[in-house]
Amino acid sequence: MPASSVPGRHEAPAEPSRPATETFTEELRDAFAPRTLLLVVGVALLCLGFVLSYVGAFHDPTPHRIPVAVVAPAQVSGQLVAALDDADGEPVAATAVADEAAARRLLERGEVAGALVVDVAGTQDTLLVASGGGVSMTTAVQRIFTEAEATRQRSLVVDDVVPHQPGDPQGTSGFYVVVGAVLAGYLLAAVLGMAKGARPATFRRALWRLGATVPYSLAVGLGIALVTGPLLGAITGHVGAVFVIATLLVLSAATVTMSFQVLFGVFGIAATILVFVVVGNPSAGGAYRYELLPPFWRAVGPWLPNGAGVDALRSAVYFGGTGTAAALWIVVAWAVAGAALTVLAARIVHRRAA
Repeated sequence: MPASSVPGRHEAPAEPSRPATETFTEELRDAFAPRTLLLVVGVALLCLGFVLSYVGAFHDPTPHRIPVAVVAPAQVSGQLVAALDDADGEPVAATAVADEAAARRLLERGEVAGALVVDVAGTQDTLLVASGGGVSMTTAVQRIFTEAEATRQRSLVVDDVVPHQPGDPQGTSGFYVVVGAVLAGYLLAAVLGMAKGARPATFRRALWRLGATVPYSLAVGLGIALVTGPLLGAITGHVGAVFVIATLLVLSAATVTMSFQVLFGVFGIAATILVFVVVGNPSAGGAYRYELLPPFWRAVGPWLPNGAGVDALRSAVYFGGTGTAAALWIVVAWAVAGAALTVLAARIVHRRAA
């Protein structure tokens, strides 16, 4: 009996008939739709941008106008400040301060990265540093002042005024907190987009998506604070600060990603990766502080959520909170702008579709 006549048996639907011979172009179009090719090209360009941004930012860290202080008698400090400021490439921006106590206060607030205390009675000076602000910065400051002292036939002893925490030997744990929080934010938006479409089907669904970011951000922010503090001991004594900053970062990444999805559809994820990963991470001042980065990354870093988050955490953990509020306002501005743009774009899209 033919298979088609057996009860319960179904034949597979026949493939549409094709010409006996197809050109290469026709076969290519049949295998890859133009939209698919566009996505593939976009992914390739995004990956090349990733390499360009990270290698461009990190391959040759060069000090540029690192803020430092000089403590010395008036007849010495003026010449020393001028010599430091006039060095090739402007590695530092030096300021004379009244005494060592004033220099220490500047370091403790994160306003300078190093301070040279000149001993006019001897040949050995003291360099005050703050390794909690990042070992890469401390290393750069030490090298600059060691070379400067050598030209004056003087030696140098280093005093770490703001040491890194025992669980944060490189002073970079805050950067990885930021990376994790941002990742959590845009992955939430990406998952919701994959489950129910990049663009919400209705305006009310867009509002529900935005609403979901709040409890999610609070939960992830608390988890990050507990992992980095009590669990790992990387950042101790600052659970509350880490919780608030991480929560706001998750929220900003999630809302901005949602706004990109409403605006650009499936390409919204690519826009998010471009902003937060390709540009945001290498310019955040984590591995290398802003003063060690090339001009582009140095300029944009403080204004992106990644850089503002690193600044806020570093200030809260190591520098008594100086500058934390200003950095947090930048993160909040991104979160608010992302939410507002999502609502506005969703309203426009669904009005046009109605």
